This record gives sequence, structure tokens and C-alpha cells, in this order.
Amino acid sequence: MVLACEPGSTADMHYVPDNPIIVQSDRSILLETAGPKFEAARNALSRFAELVKSPEYIHTYRLSDLSLWNGASSGLTMAQVVSDLERYAKYPLPPAIPVYIEDMMGRYGRLRLLPGDTEDSLVLEADTPVRMKEVRGSRGVARLLGKRVDARRYRVPVMQRGEIKQALLRVGHPVQDLAGFVDGTALEVSLRSPDRRGRTWDLRRYQTDAVDAFLGGPVIEGPVGVDGGSGVVVLPCGAGKTIVGLSVLAQLGMRTLILCTNTTALRQWRNEILERTTLTEEEVREYSGSRKEVGAVTLSTYQMLTHRKTKGGPFTHFGLFDAENWGLVIYDEVHLLPAPVFRAVASIQARRRLGLTATLVREDGRQGDVFALIGPKRFDVPWRELEHSGWIAEAECVEVRVAMNRAERLEYAGADDRERYRLASTIPEKQNVVEEIMRRHAGERVLVLGMYLDQLRALSDRLGAPLITGETRQADRDRLFAAYRSGAVRTLVISRVGNFSVDLPDASVAIQVSGSWGSRQEEAQRLGRVLRPKEADNRAWFYTVVTRESVEQKFAERRQRFLAEQGYRYTIETRDEKNG
Repeated sequence: MVLACEPGSTADMHYVPDNPIIVQSDRSILLETAGPKFEAARNALSRFAELVKSPEYIHTYRLSDLSLWNGASSGLTMAQVVSDLERYAKYPLPPAIPVYIEDMMGRYGRLRLLPGDTEDSLVLEADTPVRMKEVRGSRGVARLLGKRVDARRYRVPVMQRGEIKQALLRVGHPVQDLAGFVDGTALEVSLRSPDRRGRTWDLRRYQTDAVDAFLGGPVIEGPVGVDGGSGVVVLPCGAGKTIVGLSVLAQLGMRTLILCTNTTALRQWRNEILERTTLTEEEVREYSGSRKEVGAVTLSTYQMLTHRKTKGGPFTHFGLFDAENWGLVIYDEVHLLPAPVFRAVASIQARRRLGLTATLVREDGRQGDVFALIGPKRFDVPWRELEHSGWIAEAECVEVRVAMNRAERLEYAGADDRERYRLASTIPEKQNVVEEIMRRHAGERVLVLGMYLDQLRALSDRLGAPLITGETRQADRDRLFAAYRSGAVRTLVISRVGNFSVDLPDASVAIQVSGSWGSRQEEAQRLGRVLRPKEADNRAWFYTVVTRESVEQKFAERRQRFLAEQGYRYTIETRDEKNG
């Protein structure tokens, strides 16, 4: 292993032209997509580096504290990471890179949470007395520690298991949690194929790999499954994250709590469970605004868990976490986990936890909390790889830029920033563009997506299409989604309630007319509405209608960043300026 070399030495001149990566001193890694070693190098990097962007010819990764801790948690060693980088690098590694990798990965495992000798306590153990003294002096850590056992060990109350992991991660000391899990009440369940509708199906290879990675199976080279049973699986919308969750549920065979983003998603999960597993309706229950039932598998929503009767009062339904002897908790769209639920998750660390998401991007930067409380990223696969394999639709992204007329421009110029964004997002010319796009895709299933209700109501009236917002009753939502799936309704206008977990497999065109400022999450989720594989040509279109030379255009560029990172390109179409 080359740790350093003198400038001008033979090692300094080392160059392997066929190798696809360049490792740079700022911890970024450039990966060339052409050449026979691309896939092997990409697979190696995905285990310990974060994908920053992946356009056509050069993909960019970055080594970070969190990415290296993810690698270490799956059993990778510093030597394996450096060896992989050296194996595929065109040039010698910058001397500081192996030092950084050794420092970060070496921190994982220096602190360990172990079972205590009583039911209500654990033991935090450091590798040296000096390390324990250091972390004990860290802000926010000392108050979470119990009695001193010896110079390297302190007791930790069981209820502080999650909170102390959060606190230590924030000061740069990730904890290896070896305290184990409670094997909740046993549940007899298995997957069924054919399903209840007679459809034969099998897990796809990447879904099997995701399940194995979560449970600690043999997915990567070297020792794995060091502390499997908690963590996050990242798969694009339409790639079958629900199937991964059902397979984990079936393999563990334990009472399970599933948390979803909304009631529509909850009922989609329920339908999938009843169709693809041996569980019965009596065993699968819904804990929602309309029903509050608890069963062997219970489904609820984040909104339900964060409900409280008065502002600042206690959360009404947090008791659901303790209502049963759960062996598994599944968090759908885990990147949206609300802060109050993070606090609840901190207190149930003895349960196995599976997070499912299309992206770990959080606009509040709390990816570290997901790592500490749900678990490390266990599995990820590039979106475009699944697209090329035909598992998700091939999407074309188009940004259509329209202009304000003179009167609109004058009003815009005199407004404050927030009002400017609203004015730019809702100019009437966008309605003409939506109609034009729909003529271009006559006969296809279309979703019109936005955030301003007045704008969406006007589009609903103009297009003669049903409107679904947060005010739409759940029964009406279910009826409209069912009509869309059957083809009786071919266009829906939907507010932000349609961003997440709405299974509309035949939707092939999405038209975004307004969005939540610069949210990369929302951009990815809205594209996901049309990524379910199609039976015909497996193609989809994602349009964003943006007002030119406005704050909306600036935020649109930020919103596109996540999709650019996944390898999607935007075609730009410009409409002529209106002078009215």
C-alpha cells in the first residue's frame, strides 16, 4: 500500500491509463464511465463513498466521515478501502487520503454498546481509558452516562441507547451497537407466489441483495453482517422497496410496525401485504385517523404519530411504539422522518429497524441521525443501472421556460422574495404550456403536480381533470386513484400530497407547474411518480414548467441537482416572451 511518496520519485510518476478513477486531495473521486473496469470500480466505490453526481461521462464520488462509517459498519476495513482505490486509480493516491481513511474508519468500533448485566442498562465501552475520558467530557454525552464500571466502561440506561448514539456521532465518535435486538412476538408468515390474484413473481436479484445486506448476508467481499438487522435500503421509486420490506418481514417472522407518509401509502402497503404474503385481514390492521386497530402487522403514518391535542402538549399516539412486542419497525420514505419521530426512534433501539427510501438527501442535514437511530446505509443501487436493466422506466426530463408579460414583470419587480417566488410559479402562461404538453402526449396517463392550490384549481377546471389536495377526503382520494389506474380517469391534478408513495404504475407523463423552493427531495419523488415500469415501451416523461429570469428558475436549477447526480439530463425548451 502506498501511503506517501517523494515528489519526482518513480512512484509519483505511476500511471495506469486503463484504470477509471482519479482520487483527489479534496477527497473527491472522479470515475470515468467508459472502459471495461467501470462497473467493478463503481461497485467498489458504492460501499464506502457518496455519489455526488453521475452525468454521462464522469461520475463524482466523495469520501466523507459518514460514508466511511457506513463502510466500516458493513465490515469493510481501512486496508480494503485503500486497496480498492489503488486497484482502480490512474495515479497514486494523494498521501493524505489513506491517513484520512484510517482515521475515520478507525473510529468505528472504538466505542461499543454492549448488553448490560441488568435489563434496564447497557454498557458503553471504549478501547482505552483515555478515549472514555475524552468522550465523557464531550458536550451532551456526560448527562447520558450512568454509573462508572471502570476506566473504560460506563453504564447507560436502556432508554438512552439511541440518544447517546446521536450525541457521540455529533462529536465524531460513531458507536458500534452490539447490544442486540429483542426478538418480538413470533409471527407465522411467508411470501406467496402466485399471489392472491394468480400472478407469479420472484424477487429480483437486487431486491434479494438488499434483503441480505440488511440482515447481514453475503453481499460484499470480506466480513459482513457485523451488526445487521438495522439500517437503510436505498432504491429508486418504482424499484420495489415494498417488496424488500415484505421479504424482510417474512424472513424475520416477527410482529411488525410499518410507518408510512400518508394514508394512501398505508393502504397500498396493506394491499401488497394481503396479496403477496400469507397474512390475513385479521392479522394486518390500520392505526389511522379513521381506524385505531392494532394487530400482528400494524400500519400507521408519521402524521398520526406526531399528532397532539394542544400545541406543545404530549404526542397522543406515541404509545403505539410500545403497544405490542414488535420485532421489526419499517420506516417508509425514511428520509422524511419528522424530528419528533426521531426522538421516539431513539427510545426503541432494541427493535430491528428498516428504513426504505429513494434518496437519503435531507434538506435539514440530519442524515447523521438516520445513521445513528435507524442504522447505516445497507444497500444502494444507481437509478440508471435499474433503468438500463428495464426494472424502472426510461425517463426523459424536460424543462420548459416561459416568460412573464410586462404587467407580470412589473408586479414581480416590486415584490419581496417569497411573493416573487409565488408570482413566478403561478403565471397564467403556464396553463397554456400544460395544455400544449398534453396535446403532445394525447391518450397517455398524465399527472399535473404543483403546490399552489389556486393554480391547481384553475388547471383542474381548464383541463376538466379531478383535483386531489390535502383537503380531499381519503375515500375520494382512493376512488380517484382507482379510477386513474383503471383508465376511467386519464389525468389527475395533484398537490404535494401526491409527492410520496402513490402507486400509479400506468402514469407515464408528469408535468410539474410549481414546487417547494429548491427541494431536491421533492424533485426526485415527483419523477418517481412515473418511474414504475411500463408494459409497452417503458418510457416516461417528466416536465417542469419554469418562469424565465426569475427566482423560480434559480431554485429549479437546485431542484434538478439530485436528478443530475443520478445521471438524468434536462432538455431545455424556451417559449417566446409575451409582451401583453
